[in-house]
Amino acid sequence: MKHGLQIFACNASRELAGEICQRLGLRLGQLDISRFSNDNLRVQVQENVRERDVYVVQSFTEPVSEHIMELMITLDAMRSASAQRITAVIPYYSYARSDKKDAPRISITGRLIADMLKTAGADRVLTMDLHADQVHGFFSVPVDHLTAIPAIAEHFRRHHDLSNMVAVATDAGGAKRVGRFSERLGIPMAIIDKRRVSDTDVKHGEVVGDVRGRDVVIFEDEISTGGTLVSTVATLKAAGARSIHAGAVHGVLCGPAIERLRDADIDSVVVTNTVGLPEEKRLAKITTLSVAPLFAAAIERIHGGQSVGALFE
Repeated sequence: MKHGLQIFACNASRELAGEICQRLGLRLGQLDISRFSNDNLRVQVQENVRERDVYVVQSFTEPVSEHIMELMITLDAMRSASAQRITAVIPYYSYARSDKKDAPRISITGRLIADMLKTAGADRVLTMDLHADQVHGFFSVPVDHLTAIPAIAEHFRRHHDLSNMVAVATDAGGAKRVGRFSERLGIPMAIIDKRRVSDTDVKHGEVVGDVRGRDVVIFEDEISTGGTLVSTVATLKAAGARSIHAGAVHGVLCGPAIERLRDADIDSVVVTNTVGLPEEKRLAKITTLSVAPLFAAAIERIHGGQSVGALFE
C-alpha cells in the first residue's frame, strides 16, 4: 500500500507492541487513554492517521472487559479520524473459548465479540492460536491467524534430546494441535482421556500411548488456572514418564496457576508473550518466548499485500 503504516497499543499489550515497532523500525503511535469522572473510558488518538494503514495491538487479558472496551473505543476513534484501513491485532483472543452452545441459555460470546469488532471499525483482524479453529469463521472481516507452534517446537529442538521425547495432548480435543506440534519435531504423540466435571475441575483417566521411561512435553494452546496441566502431570507420572515439560502459546496463568506450577513435578514450562507476565509470576521454570518477530513480519506482509501464509511454509 502507498499509505503510511502506523502501530498503536492499548494498555494490555504496550510491551509487545513496542517490540513489534522495534523490529519494523517504527515509533509506537501515541494514544491518550483516560477516564471521565463517571468512570467512562476516553480514548484520543494523538497522531494524524488520515488515510493511514493502522494496526491496534491489544490482548484480551485481565481485566478482560476493560481491555475489550479500550480496543473497541480505540478502533472507533481511528475510524472517526479517517484511517484508511484499521487492523485489530489481538495476540490473545480469550473469548475464543466461548465457541459453542454447550449449556442452555448462554451466549456464544466468541461470535459476539467478533461482530463487535467489525461494528467498532475493524477492517481486518490479526490474531494467534485461537482456542478452536472454527472461531476463525465467526468473523465477517478478513482474519490472519498466526501460530506460535513452529517457534515453541524450535525451542524444544534446541534445548532437548528429541530421541526419547513424546508430545502429549491433555484431551482428545487438543489432539489435532498436538499432532501439528509433534509432526514439527518428528516425535510420537500420546493422548490423555480427560473428562471435564466443571469449568475448573477435570478428571483424568488413562494415557493412550507409550510414555513409560520417556521425556514428555505437554502441549496446549493456553495455560489458565493450571488445573488441567497439574492433573495431566500426575497422570503421566503414574504412567511412568521420566521427565515432564510443558509448552503453551498463551501463558494466562490466572488464579492459583503460579502456586500450582511451583509445586508441580514439572521440569520446565515454555510460553510466549501474547500475554504479559508480571515479575511476581516469573518462576525459574518458566521460559517466555517473544512472538514480536512473527507479528512484525505478518504486519509487514499485510501492509505490502504479500502472503502471510508463506511465513509458515
